[in-house]
Amino acid sequence: WYSALRTMAKFARQLGRPHQEYEAIADRTLSKFSRFWNPDLGCCYDVLDSPDGDDASLRPNQIFAVSLPVAGANSHAPLLTPAQQQGVVDTCERLLLTSHGLRSLAPNQPQYQGHYGGNSLQRDSAYHQGTTWGWLLGPFVLAHLRVYNNPTQARQFLEPIAHHLLTHGLATCSEIFDGDAPMTPRGCIAQAWTVAEVLRAWVATEQA
Repeated sequence: WYSALRTMAKFARQLGRPHQEYEAIADRTLSKFSRFWNPDLGCCYDVLDSPDGDDASLRPNQIFAVSLPVAGANSHAPLLTPAQQQGVVDTCERLLLTSHGLRSLAPNQPQYQGHYGGNSLQRDSAYHQGTTWGWLLGPFVLAHLRVYNNPTQARQFLEPIAHHLLTHGLATCSEIFDGDAPMTPRGCIAQAWTVAEVLRAWVATEQA
């Protein structure tokens, strides 16, 4: 949302269109985002002000607060401080990162489901409760690269899913994987957004 607002403001200026409203909303978002920081866990809350209060469940949504925007000419003021960015990356690496992506929920949460299977209802309930999403490996690698500026180390996170190209859905990447070892591929065997994010992150580490 924040990155999209900044991007739209940039497009509007380039096209000679009004950009002030985009900038104003983005500025307001930036000024309020600090509320998401959870100092007790060293990462971000998932949801604020819900009927049940603030939700501290560890999910991968927060990685976008570090990975976006891309560096260089398209960058803008970050939502988190450098120390907070490192906290997000380190926490996601410790509890969400698997060999093939990021879990949709940390294993230490009571709602966690590490296996994607069963009937349609059972599969749907596991989808966002621990299942590993391959495409999230891209944002994680970009976030890690931003924090640590170590392309070689960042690229190493991509190597297991590169080997996956030869073992399941040849020359492509699966949609999802189990959250628990051995991270069995599930869902669509040829998922474009997984392929795209892995390639985007790989190119970013090559060009860094």
